[in-house]
Amino acid sequence: MRLWHESLIPRLPRAQLLGQHREIAALRGNGWGRRHATVNYVFTHSPYLLYRFHVLVMDEMHARGYRPNERWYDPLYRGTSCEPYVELTPCDISTPIYPEHDDRYLRECLDNLAGKGIVL
Repeated sequence: MRLWHESLIPRLPRAQLLGQHREIAALRGNGWGRRHATVNYVFTHSPYLLYRFHVLVMDEMHARGYRPNERWYDPLYRGTSCEPYVELTPCDISTPIYPEHDDRYLRECLDNLAGKGIVL
């Protein structure tokens, strides 16, 4: 499980983009707080950041003609098997959304993709 560097979202191949949507949906739902070495940093931030990151992914999906479930555009929504948030306070968003998505992380993501035969 990985969140791709934000700058790569528009360039991700179909499989990685759709996989990113599934992984974020899992994290927003019952996966929230479940430790995973690659995404633990997400849990040190408000879940609102993950929602905003998910919006970037879904907007790219829409731009390519895919139709993710519109319910995911609700920041309180957490999937069909997880109770929604009662409240989720918006917070300031920087660029990139996650400060961990620095140049080193971009290189790590590019190397990971290259290992799959994907050169961006």
